Amino acid sequence: MTDELRVAITFEQCWHDVPGGTARAAIESTRALQKWTDLEIVGVAAHHSNPPPSEWTPTVAIRMFRLPRIGLYESWHYLRRPKVQRATGAVDVIHATGVAVPPRSAPLVITVHDLAFLHEPTHFTRHGLRFFRRAIDLARRDADLVVVPSIATRDDCVAHGFDTNRVRVIPWGIEVGPADEDAVARARDQYRISRPYVLWTGTIEPRKNLPRLLRAFATVDTDAELVLVGPEGWNEDLDRLIAPVRSRVRVLGFVPPNELGPLYAGAAVFCYPSLREGFGLPVLEAMAQGTPVVTSSDTSTAEVGGDAAVLVDPLDEDAIADALATLLGDRDRARTLGEAGARRALSFSWERAAGLLDEAYREAAR
Repeated sequence: MTDELRVAITFEQCWHDVPGGTARAAIESTRALQKWTDLEIVGVAAHHSNPPPSEWTPTVAIRMFRLPRIGLYESWHYLRRPKVQRATGAVDVIHATGVAVPPRSAPLVITVHDLAFLHEPTHFTRHGLRFFRRAIDLARRDADLVVVPSIATRDDCVAHGFDTNRVRVIPWGIEVGPADEDAVARARDQYRISRPYVLWTGTIEPRKNLPRLLRAFATVDTDAELVLVGPEGWNEDLDRLIAPVRSRVRVLGFVPPNELGPLYAGAAVFCYPSLREGFGLPVLEAMAQGTPVVTSSDTSTAEVGGDAAVLVDPLDEDAIADALATLLGDRDRARTLGEAGARRALSFSWERAAGLLDEAYREAAR
């Protein structure tokens, strides 16, 4: 379609202490929208004195409100003002890409990444639970369309009162090709990794299931080490968790998204036994690098991995350990699985996501 729409997209999560997958999805989908559609896009955020870190900087101009984040969030959720147009001018569609829900001053599209807070409330603060519950109530009431990244999240939303006719599944994508051997060697040198390694990436927080992964890894008879990549989040004491296996675990902390590819490519196995995910982008990133994947069987990561990953019960430490031992001990099996993952990753693209988002915006605007 050629009719130009002006779409306001929220990017506040880019300024969060831990931007995470929601920021990655907003940035990458918008980059694809700019490349593959004729939409006019304007970004929206609360007032900030400084730009976000370079790795979390959106590719569109950002219009800021005068209110800081907390004030804007509270005002949006309980006073239902200010209108997005106060910052952006006239727009045809508003897309809330996080859980802060602006007033419906134009057709409103809202992304719901997951409903983890409803299933594991103890993983969240009291303030966080209040905020998320209000956001979901508003999304159910005010959204013209709800965008979700997986069938698992769609089914969860419908089970919690969303109108199935207003929910659209738009999987995330990936555009990064396999890292070459030189890049892998540079990454190993940079992070002083000399042994084979099992890789895990993510924010350090309870639903990522690190305690079980660490206990499972401790039982695997291997000379490989476990490499953990990602920022500190909440409600986990990483030093305490790794203490029993400290000599076999490397903690790299935050690594910029554009530097992750070689770390994935160099891993013998990528293991991601998360308890719940809206999509599970790290699984797709690892598959795109041809790295064999072990991940959870009962969340959206099973959709991403399909039959090109080893799917395990994330609550079963023996199953996690057995999967790791098998892939670490059987190079042919690991290579075959990695090749299957690389082929499967080709079916996920940000270009496709951009096309589906464009359709959703036009549907909402009608």
